[in-house]
Amino acid sequence: MKKKLKTICIIPARGGSKGLPGKNMRIFNGKPLIAWPILAASQCEKIDQVLVTTDSKEIAKKAVVYGATVPSLRPANLAQDDTTTEATLKHALNEFEKINSIQFDLCVFLTCTDIFRSVNWITGAIEKLENDSTLDSVFAASPTHKNYWQKDNNGKLKRVLKEMKFYSSRQEKKPIYREDTGLACVSRASLWRVGKRIGDNVEIIVNENFETSIDIHNEFDFFLAERALEYLKVHNPENVKIFL
Repeated sequence: MKKKLKTICIIPARGGSKGLPGKNMRIFNGKPLIAWPILAASQCEKIDQVLVTTDSKEIAKKAVVYGATVPSLRPANLAQDDTTTEATLKHALNEFEKINSIQFDLCVFLTCTDIFRSVNWITGAIEKLENDSTLDSVFAASPTHKNYWQKDNNGKLKRVLKEMKFYSSRQEKKPIYREDTGLACVSRASLWRVGKRIGDNVEIIVNENFETSIDIHNEFDFFLAERALEYLKVHNPENVKIFL
């Protein structure tokens, strides 16, 4: 029998936000944003522990109400505008493992600002890592057929991929994939312990639902999310059941 991999989900939820003050406590569809990733993680039977890392007493209190563990408040130096997600996750995992004398095999990353997620994406990502020991990470990703340009060190614009200079119909183009790790991202715990969110050998969960691309960081994003929910309730209630 295959050994079950011990899995923790860590949800970062900083108290400060310049784009949308108090965003993680904003009410969306009857619940604060902090509630949605906790509820999704709690519904995934493969996750053993749901932890929220925050510098806010208010967020911590609400996270516990919805079923998460908040061992302590995050240090102020890890709750700045320029604090990386990788540093936050590394600190939260290492501290929790040290305090509880435990080691996890897999780590799940979810955010409060990505609302429209399916629990099946989380479960599927975990299962891919369970079934393939060579994989480092599995995450949700959205396909796009757009062409991208980037400035080189001399300021000259160049196509991101050479093949993008050949134009064709959308149906014929080979898609590229955008990381949507806030929706669902699972990696080996060994990566997080050294400050890496994603490894080099990866697989993806392909997500073609447009509404899931709404990542709430300002008032307009929040407006879009609310309007998308109104639309889904009328035109695609099945997705509302899946995502919320």
